[in-house]
Amino acid sequence: MNKEYTSFKQFYPFYLSQHQNKTCRRLHIIASTLIILLIGYSVITSQWTLLWFMPILGYGFAWFGHFIFEKNRPATFTYPLYSLLGDWVMFKDVIIGKIKF
Repeated sequence: MNKEYTSFKQFYPFYLSQHQNKTCRRLHIIASTLIILLIGYSVITSQWTLLWFMPILGYGFAWFGHFIFEKNRPATFTYPLYSLLGDWVMFKDVIIGKIKF
């Protein structure tokens, strides 16, 4: 049975425990970076239909990392909103050096 998290603060340690494999984390960071670049490119060029690729980039890289390297089930399946927030907090934590890339 899955634990019910009542706050993101409670959830984030669990989220990090699901991202211990360095390659999996790197794939998440690559995905987040590509999403930022895609949004920027779409805004600059006004090619808004490209934004439809965001889920493919984000989930594609992340899920590949989970299934192939981390060998676990993505937290997105059980905690979609907390997991999405966790992706961006982990991205920030890597950028500031709090988590090893």
